[in-house]
Amino acid sequence: MLTRAPLAAAAFLAAWPVSARDVALVIGNENYRRAPDISSAEDAADAGAALEASGFDVRDGRDLDAAGLRRALAEFHARSEDADRLVILVAGHFVHAGAQSWLLGTDADRPALGSVDAAGLPVGTLMAIAAERPGAAMVLLGTEPLPIVLGRGLAGGLGDDPAPQGVMVVSGDAGTLAEFVTDVLARPGQTQADLAEQAEGLEVAGYLGDAAPFLPLTEEAGTDDGAAEQAAWDVVRRLDTIPAYEGFLRQFPSGLHADDARAAIAAIKAQPLVQAQKAEEALGLNRDQRREIQRNLSLLDFDPRGIDGLFGPGSRRAITAWQKANRLDQTGFLNADQITQLQAQADRRAAELEAEARARQAELERQDRLYWEQTGAAGDEAGLRAYLKRYPDGLFADLANERLAVFEEERRQAAQGAERLAWDQAVAADSAEGYRDYLRAYPNGVFAEDARAALEAAEATDAAAADRAQAEAAENALGLNPFFRQAIEKRLADLGLSPGRVDGSFDDDTRRAIRRYQEARGMDVTGYLTQAAVVRLLAEGL
Repeated sequence: MLTRAPLAAAAFLAAWPVSARDVALVIGNENYRRAPDISSAEDAADAGAALEASGFDVRDGRDLDAAGLRRALAEFHARSEDADRLVILVAGHFVHAGAQSWLLGTDADRPALGSVDAAGLPVGTLMAIAAERPGAAMVLLGTEPLPIVLGRGLAGGLGDDPAPQGVMVVSGDAGTLAEFVTDVLARPGQTQADLAEQAEGLEVAGYLGDAAPFLPLTEEAGTDDGAAEQAAWDVVRRLDTIPAYEGFLRQFPSGLHADDARAAIAAIKAQPLVQAQKAEEALGLNRDQRREIQRNLSLLDFDPRGIDGLFGPGSRRAITAWQKANRLDQTGFLNADQITQLQAQADRRAAELEAEARARQAELERQDRLYWEQTGAAGDEAGLRAYLKRYPDGLFADLANERLAVFEEERRQAAQGAERLAWDQAVAADSAEGYRDYLRAYPNGVFAEDARAALEAAEATDAAAADRAQAEAAENALGLNPFFRQAIEKRLADLGLSPGRVDGSFDDDTRRAIRRYQEARGMDVTGYLTQAAVVRLLAEGL
């Protein structure tokens, strides 16, 4: 998600100011889906605010996936054609192979050397873009030594990508790097050599010119520092967050608006709900991330009243209830640490549920087989009917029905024409009333036993019709698209529940597989899915 100003959650602004001569790209990838969070990446937002206050036209990106990184870089490159100076600041998980490095998107999942180009941005490309402004370009790479699961051919961290001619490259801890930009780089009148001397705790390479300032002192900057402060203040007032005000105070600790900034921080802290809301907004959660949070809440039995990626009253109540259960401040808004805690709890619960389900299913199958051995295995009609009455969706249900069909066909061949016709009509109608009609006409007929068994099943179906209609309506309300339906069928197949073809169409085989799944997990056995069942089914498959 790209923003015009730090910490905001909006798309790139379409217009690029004609007067802009210095441009900067600032990307902070903090919240990774399959890797530890980069806790200091969010500090890049403060650095972006400082650059903007120094006259740069800043384009910010927060928590960008691989596609978002590519769009951001392409937009930045296209817009920076006539720039006098370039600053590229990126922070997040880096990986390398030899001298080549990549910044990973937040959606990276065990990237390997053969797939890493699709999982992030090559640092070499950033260097090449900076090299278009020799002597007036800087590349800053913020890292944090955290583990990440990688495929073959890659290692974590930065490689030794060579600094192009005329480009200053600074790398190191993301938080330290952001402070360097805010407190040092953003001040005009310093050469690259001056900047390098102040880059404490960071690695500096490449061009270190000392003939002219990287950011020249303008007449306004030399005579009226108030203009720079006012520009910075206008930015942080729009952001209205504690990190933005703190960044302003680091740059202008005794400025005209310093007391205003401190008062604004105190006001936000005095309103916990407002502070919590702003903290969540600063995360820039996209709709997929919100859906994941809703799924995790549902998996932990905190019902968000829908998994749609929209945090309405139901989601806020569920978040509040989860916070209460975990003895956290009950704000209804999440911060980064709470999202990580929620994810960890949901992952653990999914594993526990899977283990419980496997044990329960194994026990049900053991009882099913034992009952079959005592009833249907002998092959007599009474035993087969006894088995199907207890296990209509059992392991041997198909076999039992096939064997009963043989008995029925034998009786059909032996029956007189009129009775055979009456039975065929009852089977065609397949209703309680149809089977009653047959039994009234032939109470001791050849098909009387079949009719009584079918009547009992039909009456049970009629009695459950209202509940079935309600369950079907609830499933329809989930709006499951063909992709999700196929994923559900595949998961049912992986569990050995025989859902039939994996085609996104829920036929009789699929309904029976769903019933088997529900029974093994102690759910209401309807053959139709609920939100909780979908969440659990797909979570168990992760």
